[in-house]
Amino acid sequence: MATGSITQREAPATVRCDANELIRRAAALIFDVDGTLAETEELHRQAFNHAFARHGLDWRWDRAVYKDLLRVTGGKERMRAYHARLGAAPPLSDMEIAELHRIKTAHYAELVETGCCPLRTGVADLLAAARARGQRLAIATTTSHGNIDALLSRALGKRWAADFEAVVAGDDVSHKKPAPDVYIEILARLKLDAAACVAIEDSANGLIAASRAGIPVLITRSMFFGDDDFTAARVVLDDLSDLGTGKQKTEKQPHAQ
Repeated sequence: MATGSITQREAPATVRCDANELIRRAAALIFDVDGTLAETEELHRQAFNHAFARHGLDWRWDRAVYKDLLRVTGGKERMRAYHARLGAAPPLSDMEIAELHRIKTAHYAELVETGCCPLRTGVADLLAAARARGQRLAIATTTSHGNIDALLSRALGKRWAADFEAVVAGDDVSHKKPAPDVYIEILARLKLDAAACVAIEDSANGLIAASRAGIPVLITRSMFFGDDDFTAARVVLDDLSDLGTGKQKTEKQPHAQ
């Protein structure tokens, strides 16, 4: 790993300290959603499979297939990419893709509403600490506004949006991550320089997008992207616990082999 980019697994106490300093100095924290705020990707996978079955398609994405497809950002784009890989003709129409995505999004919201997808460790405390310090909060994501609302209404309450000064989703911009568009739009809405912000991401695509916009990135590893290349990140953590509070948790030591 390049000098200056260290991970929690290599030096947990040092990295946690660096992460706290990075967070506390930021004028704004900009969060990705899927995988970052909550481990949502497994629910998305189940919802896609539900939509395929409802639509009469014999597609079924297992975790390995879905992990590979996550390199394609955007649900509609993911379905088009998978169909192209199959080499089937004719391609699905825009109307069919839109209907599949509608069914998928509705089922995802139903799954989230069961309470099976809480915020990841440390997220709620970090949001509260940031609000207490007067830091500005924003969301820059590839997912849809409907998916954001389904997750955060359940996790943070129906008035969750009042805490976020700007929310930019994939459909709000011309190009989705790893293009920097969502981050450039966030910076414009916040009227802040990139260096004054911190992007909190979980994937290589998110890291690339924020970095192209000039924003320092803190990575929190997630289920599907834990082995991505995060060399360009300022800090890489396993979770967001104890950030910005001045506390240092006791790191678990690895068991003897």
